[in-house]
Amino acid sequence: MDVTLDRFFPLFESESNEDFWRIEEIRRYHESLMVELERIYRIAEAARRKGLDPELRVEIPIAKNMAERVEKLMGLPGLAERIMELEEEGLSREIICFKVADEIVEGKFGELSKEEAIDRAVRTAVAIMTEGVVAAPIEGIARVKIDRENFLRVYYAGPIRSAGGTAQVISVLVADYVRRKAGIGRYVPTEEEILRYCEEISLYKKVANLQYLPSDEEIRLIVSNCPICIDGEPTESAEVSGYRNLPRVETNRVRGGMALVIAEGIALKAPKLKKMVDEVGIEGWEWLDALIKGEGNSSSGEEEKAVIKPKDKYLSDIVAGRPVLSHPSRKGGFRLRYGRARNSGFATVGINPATMYLLDFVAVGTQLKSRGPERPGVLCRSPQLRGRLSGLKMEMWLKSIP
Repeated sequence: MDVTLDRFFPLFESESNEDFWRIEEIRRYHESLMVELERIYRIAEAARRKGLDPELRVEIPIAKNMAERVEKLMGLPGLAERIMELEEEGLSREIICFKVADEIVEGKFGELSKEEAIDRAVRTAVAIMTEGVVAAPIEGIARVKIDRENFLRVYYAGPIRSAGGTAQVISVLVADYVRRKAGIGRYVPTEEEILRYCEEISLYKKVANLQYLPSDEEIRLIVSNCPICIDGEPTESAEVSGYRNLPRVETNRVRGGMALVIAEGIALKAPKLKKMVDEVGIEGWEWLDALIKGEGNSSSGEEEKAVIKPKDKYLSDIVAGRPVLSHPSRKGGFRLRYGRARNSGFATVGINPATMYLLDFVAVGTQLKSRGPERPGVLCRSPQLRGRLSGLKMEMWLKSIP
């Protein structure tokens, strides 16, 4: 017998198509939110003008979409309008990053010094990729500096983690793109600096957390060829034991932002970075082919077949008493399928309501952590997902979705 679970049990409410959306009611609701927001914002502005707070203005600006959020974050008048124009042309987010960065350096959004223009260009690219909803563009990039030896340093900080690997690598790529336009030379590391990167990234893995730890050969390949000096602010109390007090490295402490960008950014997202390089047409990144093929980590010339091995890292972080829905690569466990339902978005995981009923203890808002990608997500119900076959006590096979 093959029936749907919602027919067998009256679990889910059914509404007619005529009154489900209630478009006019939703529109009036949104309008009322904006009217009340503006009223409260005016009160807050009047209160700030009294001078009783550290700032005379309300620090949180009002923005209606991604373009306005980016403009308010960067403080560049006219930026939102330009981003929307490029979106209407059908350009991808990645291409928009480079177009906008190009125009910032050319001075189309105001006259800026060379260093400040490059700083704004890199931050704007990260803001566009993260839709202006995380702290990475402001706090994840500490500063951008033109070194006295005529190469570009980008100082990353811990909050760059919230940007994700794609936004991290595009910040490096945009930095290389604009430094060429500005006539700045490329970064050439010394042997001691390369070995410092190898030691420091491995040490960061021990004191913090990395989704992926590249090998020393991969780190050497990245650092030796990357035209940007990926630097960082000291984020951990731990210090390196070797290669200390280097002339061009400002601290002996571990730089977490640098480790994140190299390990979880360039090393982990190398195929996506290569795709962007080819799309934009930037020269000097041919070494990515070797990184993708694994030549930097291969001791023999033989090509090994890619095998996905079970990883139990997500179980090592579990708190006592929390349930385990699936062990690594175990048959019958949950499987991750990429895509979004209407009610899901960033950092969410959709699950069929029938599965929620069968498990009994999983509710909307439950936090789940998957084997891969190793990041948590908040659970939301998604009836569009095809559920698994389950045997119940009445000895019937019920299929959740036809």
